[in-house]
Amino acid sequence: MRPIRATCLGTATALVTLLACAPGAGAATDTDAARTKGGHHVITLIGHLVQQTRFPVNPGGSAAQGDRTVFRSLLFDKDDKYQVGETDGTCTTTTTVENGGAEECAVTYKLPGGQLSVQGMVFGILTGGLPTIPPPSFDNAITGGTGMFDRARGSVHADTIGTGKRRFTIDLDR
Repeated sequence: MRPIRATCLGTATALVTLLACAPGAGAATDTDAARTKGGHHVITLIGHLVQQTRFPVNPGGSAAQGDRTVFRSLLFDKDDKYQVGETDGTCTTTTTVENGGAEECAVTYKLPGGQLSVQGMVFGILTGGLPTIPPPSFDNAITGGTGMFDRARGSVHADTIGTGKRRFTIDLDR
């Protein structure tokens, strides 16, 4: 069994190599696509929402605990030029009244060489019982992965930067 710290360092290095060398992505990926910051490896990607379906508990009514959203986004390099992967996930509404509501989300980031599993809460998702536009920023935990992301840990920060568009900052622990 490999130590977790060594595995994550190998994972981060391998992702940068794959993103830099992936067919079609190599020309757009530069040294700023991934940078070292305080013992972490940081990768920035741009996500474009391509499919989203809401499954309300009370169709036609206000948001309710148990509402689900299923979504898919395409991931592009930090310059938003070349597709390098995709995300797929689900969110379940856990509260609708306090602080604009909350959802619990589980998302998979499919990238060259493997997948990252991400999980966490998104707060402030509702305004007056309807989804907040634009959606709020959030931070979720990397809970693991497959392939070159085996045993990955860290976090993902997401900011809305346009309609159906988010910037994902993936911070992999070393």
